[in-house]
Amino acid sequence: MQFLSEAIDFLSKIMDYLREFNWISVLVRVLLTMVFGGIIGIGRERKRRPAGFRTHMLVCLGSAMTMMVNQYLIDKGYTVDASRLGAQVISGIGFLGAGTIIVTGHRQVNGLTTAAGLWASACMGLAIGAGFYEGALLACIVILLTTTLFTYFDRKVRSSSRVMWVTVEFFHSEDFPAILDNLRGMELRVFNIELNKSRSEAGMHSATLSVEMQKKHSHDEVLALIATVDGVGAVEEL
Repeated sequence: MQFLSEAIDFLSKIMDYLREFNWISVLVRVLLTMVFGGIIGIGRERKRRPAGFRTHMLVCLGSAMTMMVNQYLIDKGYTVDASRLGAQVISGIGFLGAGTIIVTGHRQVNGLTTAAGLWASACMGLAIGAGFYEGALLACIVILLTTTLFTYFDRKVRSSSRVMWVTVEFFHSEDFPAILDNLRGMELRVFNIELNKSRSEAGMHSATLSVEMQKKHSHDEVLALIATVDGVGAVEEL
């Protein structure tokens, strides 16, 4: 019991030392940004996302450096707001995150999770730069779980949903009303209909539909049913 108490006291002294502004603490903070930012980024890199390993590492490092510069100015006696530079990181990271968000031809939005991950990595870097190591460690674990383990949970929820967004391609524009009637006859409720621009080079038209199943079916079964409708050339879930 005494050994445990001494170990806790020793660890507490180390943490207090690392929260001070010195060469050792700066080195530790920089290394932690590389490790924590890299851990988050490598998962995105494997999924071939726009912002990967190096991007997350640099965002985390830049945020930590901002907080360390802030602390350095305060230690040197400059009159500065301790939270001002960090606040600029929070707002400024939005410009980088916006660059990862893409709206596809079918008006599908991709990259929101990547943008949120960059923002979270920046906040993690601010915590490291401020010496809040415990918060940064917990944030790294939670972000990693969110972008990896919870992805499978998200897919499970989506696959069990009775509402689907689909893009239907058809050969002739005059066939579209009949296609809708056939879908409704399959116990599918169709709403939020949006006709897309004609793809003249392929001789096809397309529409984005929100489809609600009156009875529970797998999404693959619904797509297969829609593909059998006369006049439909292709169907894809968004």
